[in-house]
Amino acid sequence: MTLTTAIIDDEPLAAALLKSYADKTPFLNVKGVYNSAVMAMKDLREAPVDLIFLDIQMPELSGMEFAKLLPKQTRVVFTTAFSQYALEGYKVTALDYLLKPISYEAFLGAANKALDYFEQLAPQAAGGQATANNDSINDERFIFLKSEYKLVKVAFDDILFIENMKDYVRIFLDNGQKPIMSLMNMKTLEENLPYPEFMRTHRSYIVHLTKVSVIDRNRIVFGQNYIPISDSYKEEVQRYIDSHTL
Repeated sequence: MTLTTAIIDDEPLAAALLKSYADKTPFLNVKGVYNSAVMAMKDLREAPVDLIFLDIQMPELSGMEFAKLLPKQTRVVFTTAFSQYALEGYKVTALDYLLKPISYEAFLGAANKALDYFEQLAPQAAGGQATANNDSINDERFIFLKSEYKLVKVAFDDILFIENMKDYVRIFLDNGQKPIMSLMNMKTLEENLPYPEFMRTHRSYIVHLTKVSVIDRNRIVFGQNYIPISDSYKEEVQRYIDSHTL
């Protein structure tokens, strides 16, 4: 597998060093080197890469701010001289964090971590991803989610419902396992679940509708859990229910 990559650093020498590291790493294909996030923004929004080596401290637009604007499929390795940014980097789902001055050994370790990440996702991509805008279904019937620094395989058929917890989502399962916490965006997860099998019933909930057995006064009941159906989603959910009601 080859990963497309870009390098963004406002220090030309640092950017050149990272490019030299990438050029001698067989599975990396450098698509661009930029000295500011603003310069990179248009290119990387229109033609996303797999991986970006991204400096944090930059004028105009910081690496942290830029990372939040990237397409969901792009992953980031932060580069910085300031170690206090490590935790904040994790909050924007950075794959790794490199402290300057960066050795090739450290760079290669981060690159290999990225390669492992994309190789684990490859079966999912081959199976096809369902989106909220079509009725296609991932034939593999599972996704990988990042949880506690690991990638956890979650079968669609095991999911009961998903709850938004601000920076996290909490996935409730019907196989007796404890809920899975994953640091990700609710919308991103929704786009990768088959529709209409999975549907929003509330801004904070996605429900696996084929698992629903009881609906009580605009609430979906899963044991002791009551999932609200808000006015914003009521019509869409009702259409699904009506299509399965005698």
